[in-house]
Amino acid sequence: MIRAVLFDMGGTLHTSSSPPGQAEWFAQRLLTRLGDYGIVLDVTPEKLAALLQVNGEEYKHWSEDNLRELPQAEMWSRFYLKEFALAPETLEPMAEELSFLYDYERTRCMRRPHLRQTMDALRAMGLRLGVISNVTSRTVMPQYLAEYGLDTYMECVLLSSVTGVRKPAAEAFRNAERILGLAPEELAYVGDTISRDVRGVRNAGWRLAIQIANPSVAHRDVGLEHIKPDHLIRDLEEIPGIIRRENEKEIQ
Repeated sequence: MIRAVLFDMGGTLHTSSSPPGQAEWFAQRLLTRLGDYGIVLDVTPEKLAALLQVNGEEYKHWSEDNLRELPQAEMWSRFYLKEFALAPETLEPMAEELSFLYDYERTRCMRRPHLRQTMDALRAMGLRLGVISNVTSRTVMPQYLAEYGLDTYMECVLLSSVTGVRKPAAEAFRNAERILGLAPEELAYVGDTISRDVRGVRNAGWRLAIQIANPSVAHRDVGLEHIKPDHLIRDLEEIPGIIRRENEKEIQ
């Protein structure tokens, strides 16, 4: 019997886009904020935007290969701002703020349709809810959940920035089992990627992997087509019916 449903955030509870000029605007935002802390980088917003794109991809690959989230100051020093030879100790006082800005302002996020209605329906079914997310900021998730009116819904919120463990590591899911006091066969997870979410569910042996379509990240799953979710959906509102049918199988 499925007793809890946990969710990814980026690409799942909300989608993101980067309109023309967004990357350069964000780079200027970082330059201004670093300047407020007395760190002046000799680089244009356009050049910094290009560096952040390349360095961000490099960090993403490193973190996925190692299934780790680095401490924020080390992440910014070793990867995002590596060309500027800034020591982690220099970045430590502002590292969380930089990570928050990166996760919150770098792209434009739009909550998925039927988000609140879906959570209401799941909660009305007696299901417990939570989030497991790979994210660099420790404080951005409470911000999103409050904005979406879900801060009182989520009994379990696990962030790689806090645990140091990234999906698809089984340990990211084991932490949720311990907090909720539930067994793998009692848990379902909803995410938008095969590489992190569906693989994570399979690694942990959870009962159900639900993938919500997100064409913007399909390139990250190339070569993993042989790994299939239990259900592929296009709208969050499909989830309550899936859980209901799965649980009815237990009763029959």
